[in-house]
This record gives sequence, C-alpha cells and structure tokens, in this order.
Amino acid sequence: MDTTIFHNPACGTSRNTLALIRHAGVEPTVIEYLEAPPTRERLASLITAAGLRVRDALRQKGTPYAELGLDDPSLSDDQLLDAMMAEPILINRPFVETPLGTRLCRPSEVVLEILPPVTRPFTKEDGEVVIDEADRPTVPRGPARRVRKGAPTTPE
Repeated sequence: MDTTIFHNPACGTSRNTLALIRHAGVEPTVIEYLEAPPTRERLASLITAAGLRVRDALRQKGTPYAELGLDDPSLSDDQLLDAMMAEPILINRPFVETPLGTRLCRPSEVVLEILPPVTRPFTKEDGEVVIDEADRPTVPRGPARRVRKGAPTTPE
C-alpha cells in the first residue's frame, strides 16, 4: 500500500501514527516535513484531501502563530499558506496519505480510517490502548475521531 506520512520525530502523536502504520504491515514513505517541507501545492492538496480548512491545518502550540498574528480571522487561505511555507513548524502533523484517503492524524488513531484492518493489539507509547486484546479499535476521548464504517468499537 503506497503510504506517505509527513512526520516530526519529536512529536509523540506523529511517532504513534508511524508506529500504527507499521503495525498494520505498511512501510510508509516518511517525509520529515520540517527538513523537507511539502510544496505549497502539495500542502494545499493535503489539506483539501483531508477535508480541512487551511486554518484547521495550522499548528498553534510551540510555534510563532501568535507572534505572526495568525489568529486574525481576516487572513486569507493564501496568507495562511504563505506563513506555513515560511515557517513549516506551523504545519500541523502528521498528515498521512494512503490509497484509502488522506487525514491529519490527530489523535494518532485517526490513521486507522485509511489503513487496512489491523487485527493485533496496539498500545501507544504512553500506555493508551488503541486496539484491544479482542482486536477492536477503542474509542479515543475527544471529537476528532471518525469511526470507519463497519469498524467495531468498544462503548465509552
């Protein structure tokens, strides 16, 4: 399965996403986007394919977001993309592309939506169980998770 992850090895979410991809038996192309950022066109394509607005793909924490005034709602998508190209740390991560779709994988288990079914238990580096002993994805906290049709989940 042709898979690409835009990865930051210093980010726990990105490391967990990469581990989940490999756990699914897929060896992805790993692009460390801080050292090799995507082109403006590729970034715009990733954002669109993931169903996001440009503003949704902006990373705020640990970036020059506030100093650059990027919280200004009057800024256009082009201006936000310009900022992301000038400061790649502003690109939220990890973006993952597979033949099944593109996602901004926050939380990391969102990647399960675009991978072949994973049938072995998986636990994140912080100890959180993502796939339990019954081979079922667990339901993470927060609204970001969209469950793949037909994927069994455990009740909250």
